[in-house]
Amino acid sequence: MKASVFKTDGSQSGEVELPTQFGEEYRPDLIRRAFHAQRSLSYQPKGNYVLAGFNTTAEYYGRRHAWRQIINTGRSRLPREKIPKGRSGRVLRVPQAAKGHRSHPPKPWTKIVEKINSKEKNYAIRSAIAATANSDVVKHRGHAFAGKLPLIIDDSLESLKKVKEVKTTLEKIGLSQDLERASEGRKARSGRARLRRGGYRVPKSVLIVIADDKGVWRASRNIPGVDVVKVDELNAELLAPGGDAGRLTLWTKSALQKLAEKQLYQ
Repeated sequence: MKASVFKTDGSQSGEVELPTQFGEEYRPDLIRRAFHAQRSLSYQPKGNYVLAGFNTTAEYYGRRHAWRQIINTGRSRLPREKIPKGRSGRVLRVPQAAKGHRSHPPKPWTKIVEKINSKEKNYAIRSAIAATANSDVVKHRGHAFAGKLPLIIDDSLESLKKVKEVKTTLEKIGLSQDLERASEGRKARSGRARLRRGGYRVPKSVLIVIADDKGVWRASRNIPGVDVVKVDELNAELLAPGGDAGRLTLWTKSALQKLAEKQLYQ
């Protein structure tokens, strides 16, 4: 299976043979599982202070026939703080008391990372790579583009160092509609989430896969929705954001050669 190669000016410069990874079976169920496993690596463990609510003099001393017993005195038989002259103070420590510990707080030792077999993960990445060459899957995901897939460009893209140069190149190969969709789709998050991580949601646009970074990452990082990644650092979260495969992907010629020569994700 062959595909056309573009230059940075939008013209074609021959064809290239696609690696065997592009011929993998499309498995959306496996891709979604690999996405969740990859996403769980960014979760942070959370829990409360182990001694929260217990740093107090409160003690339960209301046992039957014991000193200071409080049976039949009209008071709750709960831990109370010790105050001078043998008196009892507020109820503390127990969950239903003011300043008491939580009954079932989050545990920091809870297993929050979803594991996946390496063969299964590589299978999912190969399947997601194959989905980037399927026009129906990419369009169903919401991307707007002109031309045939997969999109391949020569290695001169990796050396671009200005935002204007990268945007001009993407527009010349027929990706202007998708860039505009991502830029106009930027909107504020609802509720408390608008105070976090910039407070905005930006749709995903083009994923640029390269072999070596010679300046294109810095030139592309501020374009809305555009991500740049090395071919040996691909994962299911980049190829299928949200677990939905078929992201619009632009490959450099050297990235495809590296994918084939090193048999990545096999």
